[in-house]
Amino acid sequence: MVSLTVENYVKQIYQICGEAGGRPAATGKIAVALSVSPGTVTSMLKTLSDSHLVSYVPYEGVRLTPAGTVLALRILRRHRLIELFLVNVLGMNWDEVHDEAENLEHAVSDQLVDLIDKFLGYPNVDPHGDPIPKADGSLESPDAQSLATCEVGERFRFSRVIDQSPEFLRYLSGSGLGIGTEGEVVAVDYKLTDAGTVTITVSGEKMTLARGLAAKILVDKQLPSSA
Repeated sequence: MVSLTVENYVKQIYQICGEAGGRPAATGKIAVALSVSPGTVTSMLKTLSDSHLVSYVPYEGVRLTPAGTVLALRILRRHRLIELFLVNVLGMNWDEVHDEAENLEHAVSDQLVDLIDKFLGYPNVDPHGDPIPKADGSLESPDAQSLATCEVGERFRFSRVIDQSPEFLRYLSGSGLGIGTEGEVVAVDYKLTDAGTVTITVSGEKMTLARGLAAKILVDKQLPSSA
């Protein structure tokens, strides 16, 4: 049996390495993500290395081994399917499900998760647009781009949200933005590299987002509608 702590570490390392473009996860980032001390992380990484779940080089960082990646994807599969079940079946809001899924992902069996997957119709993404790993361990990452990189005149479909904090998700809901929302970029004002705004129209309504917020939203480009 893999412990809850091991599962949390492996999942977090997978996500940090993914955000870093495949580079090793730094112990400091792992410590912040799991709210533990760097010393605690270092000790745990040695344990994970002895279990052949990670490849750890002091002062350089840590990567998952193939066995660690398989475990991480299994946990992400549980988490994301549980989130979708809580939203689609139990009617919870997308800003409420993360903590519930964090608790449940360690308690459910793979058999139950497979049944949830079947009940939901074998979905590809969770309520936040994150891809759901398949039962065979495969994972398809949809091709999407940041809303902040779209140009004037481009149509888009909201496909994924990077910042999944309850506050940001509630902000999006209050603005009428969610997975599947379609719109068009009508103005861009980027005076500085990390500042500026992007103005979009959604359902005929115009709204302006700070570039920092737009960067947290991933979209699929849409073909212009025919006249």
